[in-house]
Amino acid sequence: MQSGHFPIMSKTGDALSAAADLSATSRRPIELSIVIPAFNEETAIVQTINEVRSALAGVTPDFEIIVVDDGSKDRTSATAETTGVRVLSNRTNMGYGASLKRGVAASDSTYVAIIDADGTYPASNLPKMLEIARSVDMVVGARPSSMANVPLIRRPAKFILNNFANFLARQKIPDLNSGLRVFRRSALIPFVPLLPRGFSFTTTITLCMICSDLAVEYVPIEYRRRIGKSSMKATDFLRFLLLVLRAIVLFSPLRVFLPLGGILFLLGMIKFSYDVTIGNISESAILGILAAIMIWSLGLLADMIARLHFRR
Repeated sequence: MQSGHFPIMSKTGDALSAAADLSATSRRPIELSIVIPAFNEETAIVQTINEVRSALAGVTPDFEIIVVDDGSKDRTSATAETTGVRVLSNRTNMGYGASLKRGVAASDSTYVAIIDADGTYPASNLPKMLEIARSVDMVVGARPSSMANVPLIRRPAKFILNNFANFLARQKIPDLNSGLRVFRRSALIPFVPLLPRGFSFTTTITLCMICSDLAVEYVPIEYRRRIGKSSMKATDFLRFLLLVLRAIVLFSPLRVFLPLGGILFLLGMIKFSYDVTIGNISESAILGILAAIMIWSLGLLADMIARLHFRR
């Protein structure tokens, strides 16, 4: 009786083992997730989805498309669902960055790509960017420096913002806030809690990765005229500037504190030198020098905290 029992158990064990292997294979993470945030993009969303599918067909069969409808007032969500892609819907308008973070959290892939839903970024660049991403941490689709197809009202703000970020980051950034990117998931996830809910998501992740000395590559792309109306406001420019400053202070605080302290020290010394000539040292000269020393001290402390907290 017992002699016939063991072979039966062995066969059952083999079957269970094979089922477990099959289950593990089915749970294997896909290679690429493409997250498309959309707000009132009913007229453009289907074209964007079709372009992404066409670009990746034959390149990698292992990809998924996730559309995050950010509380649209039109039929963006219903229109996207007709294409068969995965659609997530926010009950209210939470912001561009919040939608991207939700899409990233819902994905399970080795690489994550983002692309705007308004038709401005050509999805045909995704295969090339994915190939480059296999050896770097982030690949950015860099728009032409001529800013063609960028609305005239946004060009001065974009110019100032880019140059401000270049100065603080101590390097030339070809495109600070491009909406077409491919990330290595393991490099992106640690920074997600730091990323904002609004349009400055892309600006912040650029500075986070550059200031952390991660490998970032830029691929020149065409930038097309958008379909529909932009939801970006003029007041977003000030938020961008503040966010660039905050990101630099977080990762490379001496880049901000040293020049600021240097200006105060120089003003204090100029006033001190003038006071010496008239034989009366004023309080403002002393305060300028002391303020510079205090700011430098705060900068050194912030730099030490940043190095300990973000040491990789």
